[in-house]
Amino acid sequence: MQNEELIHDWMISHLAHRLSRDYTDIKTNIRNDRRNEFKGRYPDLILANHGMVLAIMEVETENTVSPEKADEWKLLSGLGAKLIIMAPKTLRAKTLDLLWKKGIADKASVGSYELSVTMP
Repeated sequence: MQNEELIHDWMISHLAHRLSRDYTDIKTNIRNDRRNEFKGRYPDLILANHGMVLAIMEVETENTVSPEKADEWKLLSGLGAKLIIMAPKTLRAKTLDLLWKKGIADKASVGSYELSVTMP
């Protein structure tokens, strides 16, 4: 397993736990364990309250922010739930640029993350 896959999977788990205060029902799709479908797609996180899906979330890594991935974001943005993309902080501008180029900047929100390790 590559480091990026570990970061991706860890971020999904971390976000599910962190968002559990805001959503009553959170479903995850981690790598090959894709059980939770939303309108024919399998976003990384499906965020719902009382049976109503309010948002879907995709977690990206250094190598997954690309024009090809933006095509998938475009499909997800048309499913009727708010699309949230979590990208590495260093790729936030590139992610926003891709959203504009695909014509979906108004249909998606971008969050960012960075992993920081401080040694004594």
